[in-house]
Amino acid sequence: MRNTITFARGGVHPHDYKSLTDKIPIKNAPIPAESIIPMHQHMGSPAECMVQQGDTVREGMLIGKATSAFSANIHSPVPGVVKEIKQVYLPNGVKGKAVVVAFEGEFDQSGKLQELLNWKDMSKTDLMDRIKQMGIVGLGGATFPTPIKFSVREGTQIEYFVVNGVECEPFLTADHRLMLEKTDDILTGIQIVERILTPRKILIGIEENKPDAILLMEEAVKDKGLDIEVIPLKMKYPQGDEKQLLVSLIDRQVPSGGLPMDIGAVVSNVGTIFAIYEAVVLNKPLIERIVTVSGYCLKNPANLKVRLGTKIGELIEECGGFAHAPAKLISGGPMMGFAFADPDTPVTKGVSGIIALSKKEVKSPSETPCIACGRCIASCPMGLSPTVIYKWIEHGEYEEALAEGLMDCKECGCCGYVCPAHIPLVQGMKLGKIMTRKKKI
Repeated sequence: MRNTITFARGGVHPHDYKSLTDKIPIKNAPIPAESIIPMHQHMGSPAECMVQQGDTVREGMLIGKATSAFSANIHSPVPGVVKEIKQVYLPNGVKGKAVVVAFEGEFDQSGKLQELLNWKDMSKTDLMDRIKQMGIVGLGGATFPTPIKFSVREGTQIEYFVVNGVECEPFLTADHRLMLEKTDDILTGIQIVERILTPRKILIGIEENKPDAILLMEEAVKDKGLDIEVIPLKMKYPQGDEKQLLVSLIDRQVPSGGLPMDIGAVVSNVGTIFAIYEAVVLNKPLIERIVTVSGYCLKNPANLKVRLGTKIGELIEECGGFAHAPAKLISGGPMMGFAFADPDTPVTKGVSGIIALSKKEVKSPSETPCIACGRCIASCPMGLSPTVIYKWIEHGEYEEALAEGLMDCKECGCCGYVCPAHIPLVQGMKLGKIMTRKKKI
């Protein structure tokens, strides 16, 4: 038994429910007859729509162009004809333009032999340009444009490149299966990023509930003679958050309002690394991702390789439908995901999971007054006082909420998870941030 590490402050231990899918190999989801492709699948400004109704598109064709550095390209996941361009709601409640493509014609890449490009002959600039052109964003949930994350300020030395294989959210096992099934490709992706960032050290953090992934990664690193350290971590949520992960691995705290680069580190999720591999080696844009579809309400939970734009209802059908009606559907994980109701909601770059929760799992008792127990404070990994911030927001005192550290809240849900009064603390934090932006405080 070897020692494992974790971050010291706060965190919770929810039941992980990963046994529903962690032993099930990834399988391809059906190609949708109709794809709904939003222009806003990333943090930052929406992409500019480059097609019109009636246009013919090819697989991987650019249909949405990044409008700024803090944006990302969007590509068609299938060949076909643009049926319409309409407004749609995404799982996070954002409304925006989407291109609806009716599947028609032949694929350019899928099902065909692909020439592997020699990335070792490419310069750092060429690699960065390829990642940008292929629309790569963070696939851990935040969808931060990867070219921005990898843009190192002049004179800055990246000491640590950290690969995030934690996947601490309950139910989700997409990254776990990727590490097991695409080990060599992920390691190639890491080497590509190493060429770009030239870090002094590369670390892969994996929680101890994935012993097979830890062992496989360690063996692959050793076999390839790579200077990469695989570090097992104790199970604790939200260790997958990059700030907590950096505390766990290198014992450095990202300053308030800062980024990992401020402490000499860059963090990328294993799904993002695999997308980088496909973009650089296979010349493939980000048009599909692995999605965990899970929950006891489903007949056959699974990990699916899904074309972006696929309707979530079609993934549920692929899993055999519902064994019994769910009380709530969540996009992402149950701690930080978004509840939605429309089965026609499309899968986007940021959708890591679809979780169908029963009434027993949802547990929505009535809110009662705060009893000042301090559990929310003890659980907060950022060291905040959630009830104090919540009360300021409740009374419309947003400047006071900001002074208490509102913008440092990660919306991880730890405070709400442990609150015996069932106060909607996270919802309050989200409202507070929205209102401060509206009031331009």
